Amino acid sequence: MEWLTQIWTDLVALFGGQVWLLLVLSILTITIVLDVVQRYVLKIVHFRLLKTNHVWIDSFVDAARAPISFFIWVTGLVLALTTTITQFGVYTEIVPFILSFKSTILTLSFGWFVIRLVQRLEFHLKEVAREDDRLDEVTVEAFAKIIKLLAFILTILFFLNSFGVSLTGLLAFGGVGGIAIGFAAKDLLGNVFGGLMLYMDKPFTVGEWIRSPDKAIEGTVEKIGWRMTTVRTFDKRPLYIPNGIFANISIENPSRMTNRRIKETMGIRYADVHKMKEIIKDVKGMLREHPEIDNKQTLIVNFNAFNSSSLDFFIYTFTKTTDWVRFHEIKQDVLLTISDIVESHGAEMAFPTRTLHIKTSSEVEEVKAT
Repeated sequence: MEWLTQIWTDLVALFGGQVWLLLVLSILTITIVLDVVQRYVLKIVHFRLLKTNHVWIDSFVDAARAPISFFIWVTGLVLALTTTITQFGVYTEIVPFILSFKSTILTLSFGWFVIRLVQRLEFHLKEVAREDDRLDEVTVEAFAKIIKLLAFILTILFFLNSFGVSLTGLLAFGGVGGIAIGFAAKDLLGNVFGGLMLYMDKPFTVGEWIRSPDKAIEGTVEKIGWRMTTVRTFDKRPLYIPNGIFANISIENPSRMTNRRIKETMGIRYADVHKMKEIIKDVKGMLREHPEIDNKQTLIVNFNAFNSSSLDFFIYTFTKTTDWVRFHEIKQDVLLTISDIVESHGAEMAFPTRTLHIKTSSEVEEVKAT
């Protein structure tokens, strides 16, 4: 230990007896060394965990890098600042506040660490949710937001408590103030609670197609926030909807339909009435054998009505696919096949017609005679 004492004596002599300056420089040097070492070590651990695919453990390591650096630097700067103030005896009245802030450094660092950790765990859980139906991305995002909000609030409360603010008084003020704020911002709170209900009930998730028969809302959900939901309409315009609206309207979610329905009415000529039974029979058989029609669902083909210019029959069936583009391809194939069936029986599809009866000359003379 004698060599350390000798080095210190030589350094004090080098600085002309200014021990305080030597202390400040020593504190800053140690701060830099500690920060460089921790960054280097955690960086190596981070990359090794990624290579071995230990993403969950790496989330803790990666989340800790910036908060540890923050803790080291703020602690070092506070020590250097208090040493300088003590030496010169100026602004000594702020020393108690600096010491109070010093006691919160660990709390602030830990709060920051929790928020960063939740962000990384949320990212990995969302990746798992894309491959595992037991997890839902929207639920993961909701819980992550709640935990981050709690971490932020608790950090602020402990920070204020370190400066002598009473938590009991603060909570009591918050209760009274919360009532006043609730009346003043009921719409905002309604939207926040509406967003919470969307996260819990999950009537739709990001990426799904929704529409409302009560409002002019239809499109693909892009984002579900705490205050509003973003829907991209089919003409590619963004639609921003306050979450409170969803508590008072009906929402359809076509993305969760199990089948798509084909419901069409067609007509043949009155002259082909005797061919109707065979046409219906063949159309029904075609639908039962069609590879894209779901025979487990309702399937109806029946003569329906004597119309003004046609004998109408209708088809009512469901496709296996729910894809919008594929559905229309199947529907087109079904309708054209029905047209071929009608033609194969020597019948024709009906269209509006009018029959004009012209009286002969003998009929005219007979009318005149009467």
